[in-house]
Amino acid sequence: MPAPIQITAEQLLREAKEKQLEYVAPPPKQKISDPEELAEYRMKKRKEFEDAIRKNRQKMVNWVKYAHWEESQQEIQRARSIWERALDVDYRNIAIWLKYAEMEMRYKQINHSRNIWDRAIAILPRANQLWYKYTYMEEILSNIAGCRQIFERWMEWEPDEQAWNTYIKFELRYNELERARLLYERFVMIHPEAKNWIRYARFEEQNGYIKSARKIYERSIEFFGIEHMNENLYLAFAKFEENQKEHERCRMIYKYALENLPKTSCDDIFKAYTIHEKKYGDRTGIEDVITSKRKFQYDEELKENPMDYDTWFDYLRLLESEGDFNLIRDTYEKAISQVPPLQEKRYWRRYIYLWINYALFEELEANDFDRTREVYKACLNLLPHKKFTFAKIWLYYAQFEIRQKQLQSVRKILGTAIGLCPKDKLFRGYIDIEIQLREFERCRILYQKFLEFGPDNCTTWIKFAELESILGDIDRSRAIYELAIEQQRLDMPELLWKAYIDFEIEQQEYDRARKLYNKLLEKTQHVKVWLSLAQFESSIDEPNVLERSRNVFERAYKTLRTANDKEERLMLVEKWREFEREKGTSEDVAYVEQYLPKRIKQRRKIISDEGIDTNTYEEIIQLVFPDDEASRPHLKLLAMAQKWKETNANIVQQQQSQILSTTEEADKSPLPSEEVEMNED
Repeated sequence: MPAPIQITAEQLLREAKEKQLEYVAPPPKQKISDPEELAEYRMKKRKEFEDAIRKNRQKMVNWVKYAHWEESQQEIQRARSIWERALDVDYRNIAIWLKYAEMEMRYKQINHSRNIWDRAIAILPRANQLWYKYTYMEEILSNIAGCRQIFERWMEWEPDEQAWNTYIKFELRYNELERARLLYERFVMIHPEAKNWIRYARFEEQNGYIKSARKIYERSIEFFGIEHMNENLYLAFAKFEENQKEHERCRMIYKYALENLPKTSCDDIFKAYTIHEKKYGDRTGIEDVITSKRKFQYDEELKENPMDYDTWFDYLRLLESEGDFNLIRDTYEKAISQVPPLQEKRYWRRYIYLWINYALFEELEANDFDRTREVYKACLNLLPHKKFTFAKIWLYYAQFEIRQKQLQSVRKILGTAIGLCPKDKLFRGYIDIEIQLREFERCRILYQKFLEFGPDNCTTWIKFAELESILGDIDRSRAIYELAIEQQRLDMPELLWKAYIDFEIEQQEYDRARKLYNKLLEKTQHVKVWLSLAQFESSIDEPNVLERSRNVFERAYKTLRTANDKEERLMLVEKWREFEREKGTSEDVAYVEQYLPKRIKQRRKIISDEGIDTNTYEEIIQLVFPDDEASRPHLKLLAMAQKWKETNANIVQQQQSQILSTTEEADKSPLPSEEVEMNED
């Protein structure tokens, strides 16, 4: 639990300060006044240091303190002895060597220092710090030749990059460009990283050797080859050429890099190339950069999902805009090799367009008709026709052969298609081709085959009959319609009957059309059929048109009344009223309006889907026709009760208003005098 009284950090510090032990004063400073005291002091200190060393010889701090103390007493020889003893204990300790040599350098004992450095680098040649200090000392002493000699000894051990850079900078400080160049040559061979080649080339560029810098870049690209290409190297090379205003060279470097580098390491190349083209290129160059970037994106997407056919379409469209036919063909081959794994048509719907586009490319762009034919054949051989097929492939192949004027091949292709996998679209396409070729006998044969394949297709019957009608064979067309309406199962019989009736009307065979309507009404009593018959009767140019139309409406109303479909009856009466308003008199309109129903609101219990009573009601509109009221007396009784209620309500309201008016008048009139006196008494 927290303490009841909380304290601050400041209070804690104050209490800690108060509880500290008493301050102990430092020992007093001792002043040495004669050599004997000094000797005694030195002996005492040396004994302390020696005791500490004897306790732990491996603790280098004691050796360093001992040597520094002897140095402070100007006992250089003793200090050397201590450093040597320390090196005997741990000769791999770099700090001991450094401090030992620095002591000799402070007292300008150059030969001693060199001796120490030589011993140190001989024992520890991989300790770069020793080499740095040694070369620094020689350079400070202006012993350039000696410093160079030390660097050369160091380079024989092939140290890291920083050591080589230090040596090169040393040579550059004394303007030894040729020596620096030779060092760079050795450097890039020992450490052949791209950044070192770039540093070498920039060295040449900074010193004005442009051709040499270009050769170094070229050598580096050859050195790494295609297998070990480096993005930064190409960026630096392109930047170098851009600085030299060699924009065409720069552009070629970028393109070469984009073509050969792995796609995952081309982002910076794309950015730099785009910036370069925006600065110095034209519109075509910028579009090339964007195209290259899109290719890279498409390649990455297709690596993740090779069956992404939409990406293949975009990629191929991009390649077709460039016009490299060999590359386009190779890409199409890669695309069509990605066959859907399952033989279900929904998986093949997008894939099949790759074949179509391939064939159209070979025909329209490459003008290679033999290859186009091979593409179509390969596609048809690939499709599993027993399970499904694509009529568009057969038709495109046939249309291609038509353009090549190979009619025999066209008929052979479409005949094979109908034999292997008959489809409505194949029949229709074949028939359209024969119609365009004016081969009407072949069209008749094809229509017969088509109807044998699908006798329930009303559109086929209609098209066949229309063809015969166009050819002027009315009897054959009528016979086709007759055969069609006798079929037991039709997909859309209403279209067939309408087409047959319209055909007879066009031939002005009104009696035949009327018989067709009556025949159709024997099969169905739909209101639209009656309305169509009434419209037909009113549109033909014959005597007593209005009477025949009214008879149709009368028959329709009686028929629909027995069918008890109120919505259709309402539609019929409204159309009948519109007809009378257009062509009849006001008496005729009034006659029709007496058939209009009344709309009565009713309440109905809502029953759930499970059949449970929900104890809720909904309002519905009920249509009540006058004929229905006559046949149902209770409806008339309810109507009379409603009317009586409304009438009585008006009478009661009038009586109440009269009573109120009489009472108000009585309140306003004065009382007689006798009554006033009686009231006073």
